[in-house]
Order: sequence, then C-alpha cells, then structure tokens
Amino acid sequence: MNIYSRKQRWKLILSLIALVIVSLSIWYSNYIVDQISQEEKQKVKLWAEAIKSKAELVNYTNSLFGDITIEERKRIEIWAKATRRIAYTNDDEDRNFYIELISSNTTIPVIAVGEGEKIFTHRNLMLTPEQEKDTSLLRSLLNQMKEKYPPIEIETFGGKKQRLYYNDSKIFSDLKNVIENLISSFISEVVINSASVPVIFTDSSGSNILEYGNIQPKDTSKLPVILEEMKLENEPILVDLNNEHQHQIFYKNSVILTRLKYFPYIQFAVIALFLLISYYLFSTSRNAEQNQVWVGMAKETAHQLGTPLSSLIAWKEYLATKDINLDKKIIVEIGKDLNRLETITERFSKIGSIPNLKPEDIYAAVNDSVNYLKSRVSNNVEFEVVPPKDELRVGLNTSLFGWVLENLIKNAVDAMEGKGKITINFVDQIQYVYVDVTDTGKGIHQNKIKTVFEPGFTTKDRGWGLGLSLAKRIIENYHEGKIFVKHSEPGKGTTFRIVLKK
Repeated sequence: MNIYSRKQRWKLILSLIALVIVSLSIWYSNYIVDQISQEEKQKVKLWAEAIKSKAELVNYTNSLFGDITIEERKRIEIWAKATRRIAYTNDDEDRNFYIELISSNTTIPVIAVGEGEKIFTHRNLMLTPEQEKDTSLLRSLLNQMKEKYPPIEIETFGGKKQRLYYNDSKIFSDLKNVIENLISSFISEVVINSASVPVIFTDSSGSNILEYGNIQPKDTSKLPVILEEMKLENEPILVDLNNEHQHQIFYKNSVILTRLKYFPYIQFAVIALFLLISYYLFSTSRNAEQNQVWVGMAKETAHQLGTPLSSLIAWKEYLATKDINLDKKIIVEIGKDLNRLETITERFSKIGSIPNLKPEDIYAAVNDSVNYLKSRVSNNVEFEVVPPKDELRVGLNTSLFGWVLENLIKNAVDAMEGKGKITINFVDQIQYVYVDVTDTGKGIHQNKIKTVFEPGFTTKDRGWGLGLSLAKRIIENYHEGKIFVKHSEPGKGTTFRIVLKK
C-alpha cells in the first residue's frame, strides 16, 4: 500500500485541470486567429471588387484611344486628299474650301516628303524658328513618325507623288499620358490598398511579377518562392486591365496574422516552461524538506538510542564480571547485538553529514554484513556470495553501505517468505564495480519497478516504505553511485544492481 496515493491523486487532478486550462486557452487563441483571418480575406475580396470596377474604366479608356487613333487617321487622309485636290482645281471657291480643310489641322503633327525622302513641308511640330532650321531634328521627328504609323501617299500637280507622315496630336498625347499615369497609380494603389496583406501583381500567366508590396524581406530573388507559397495558400483574384488578358493578384496572410497563428504555440511553450519551473521549485523544496525530516529523525534516533545503549553496555560488563550461572555464549551474542546497536547509532548520526569514504575491499564489506544476518534470518534462506577474481577496492563508508545491504537482504527474505536463495555477484568494470543482489522471491511487477525507491512504497502490511528510499539516498547522495532494479520477473525473483566508483 502506498501512503502517498492520496497526494498522487491530487497531483493527477491538478495536472488535468492545468491541461484543460491550457487547452481552452489554445482553442480560444485559434478561434481569434480564424476570425481575423476571415475578416482579412473578406477585406481583400472587397478591395478586389473595387479593382475590377476601376479596371472597367481603364478598359473603356483604352477603347476610346483606339477610336481617337482611327479618327485622327481619317483626318490626315482628308487633309491629304485636300492637298491633292488643291493642285488640280481651277475653281477659286473649291480652292478656298480645300485651303480651309488644310488649315483646320492645327493639332496633328505632319511631315510631307517627296522623292528621295526630301522634306518639303511640315505642320504642327511645335518648333521654334531656330529648331525649324535644324534638319537633323526634323529627320529625327520624321523617323519617329515612320515607326508610329504607315504613311499616306498623295499625287500632286505634275504627277509627282508625296508621302505624309504623322504622329498623335498633342491633345491625344496628353490624354494618353493622363491615362497611363492612371494605370500606374492604379497598380500602386493595389499595393497601398492591400494594407498589411502581402500581395503580388502578375500578368495573365501568373509568373511574370509586375508589382509587389508588404513582403518581407525585400530581397527580390525570393519573390518567386513567395509567389509559389501564395498560389498554394489562396486562389488568385483575376483583374481585367485590357481587352486581351486578365492580370492576377496573389496574396497571403499578413505578417501580424502569421505571427498570431504561432501565438498559441508560444503561449503553450511559456505555460509549459512555467509549469516545469514551478515543478522544479516545488520538487526542490519538497526534497529539501524531506532531507531535513530525514536528518532530524536520524539525529533524534541516534540521540535516543545513546542513553539506553550505554546502560546496556554497562549491564553487559556487569554480568560478565559476576559469578552467575549464565551461558558465556549468551554474553557473547549480547555483545554482538550491542555492537550492532552501536553501528546503527553511528549510521543514524552520520545522516545529513558528509560521509568519510575510504578505499575498502567490497567483497569483505559484503561478507561482514551477510555473516551477521545469516544467524538472524530463517535457516531456510541460503546465501551465496561469489568472490571476484581480483580484489576490488572502492570508496566506501562501510557502516552506511552495510545499511544498504541489510535493507536489500531483508526485503529479499520478505519477498521469499523466509525460504529461498540470495546470491551476490561482483562485476569488475574499468571505472566502476557492480554489485548484483539476486533473490528467488515473488518479484516485482513492471508497473511498480519505477516506484520501488519512492518514500512510502511497501508491499508489507506494517511497513513504512523507507528502506529502499534510504538505500537510494545512501548510494546516490553519499557514494555518488547508482542503485536500480536490473531485472525482475513475477514468481521468479528480482536483481538489484549497485554501481560504485572505483
């Protein structure tokens, strides 16, 4: 029966309560993260709808540009026809009409060239008188017009042919610049309106990155990797910016939301660390308290034994000197028991003090303890101490070590119910010596092996469960060794192993 079972139940209850609190905290944190994530995605979707509306305006403007381009082409063709007709008409009224048509073109830049690409006239180039004399500048403007639109051919007086080259009008160019700035500001607005949400703006293929924002770090070489992560995380938002292709907007959770997702795990780690520190402090405090109790009990026991022991020694000496019909063997055995009591008193007095370890023959120390106990246990218990091949000397406090051995042997005798065999073997290692104590008792169940050294563990009806706990303290705290259950099998016996430094 374990006298600490009630405390263990309370520990289990408190652990379950702590687990429930931590689980609720993590669940609530995840709930908040999910809510923020939904709101963030909803904002991105609403923002995307606004983008689509603005994109329709951009598409309409592009369509308008196409219409204006066609209209300006028609105006140039009419201007060219008027130029050609004015050379063939003799009617003053018709000539005035054609001249008026030609003069009406005040916005579209035009350069007329004849044979050999010779420039003979130009119009609406917005040049100063000095610039008009600069033939290289005129040639440069002519080359720009050639790259922009195909020429319009006209036949003049005498069958000569001319070609008219033209460019966009100033009104058209200004309007186009305004629209291009609108598109540019629109792309920037994609980034600005996304707030803290990382976004990447791509073309219709979803591979060519046009713009990005709110992405850390700013290393552009990592953008393709981030883009792939976004593709796996969310479906892209399609935006139609022209009549040919649809652009795509990829996004992922904001940095704040990403950090918030890890918050429950950080919280759990902090709580776990707090619990570990609390447990360590509690365990340290409890061990210190137990040590004080151990030391206090041991000192008090040694003190209480001192007085009657001195009296018994005096009575023993008195009986030995008197002529009383008393078997001398009895006096000798009483002397042995009194010596044992002195040893026990010495053991208790050493608890809590730094032990004095001396190099001792481990085999001789074990033999002394076994020889003393042989005559004080059942005759049905057989002892076998297997001597090592060579002398093994280890640092020992023989009085305390003998106490450990007595506890192991007494427990073995109880486990065998007074009938069986106890075998003690020695194993010589390079730096250590193993002492194995084996009995043929009822053994220990596997689920109890880890608790046999805990204070309060006992299988006896009247036991306190302190023997093995005391043995563990003596070996580990005073001898810097180890003691553990090497092997145990129910119904066949148990082997305890003691590890001591050489």
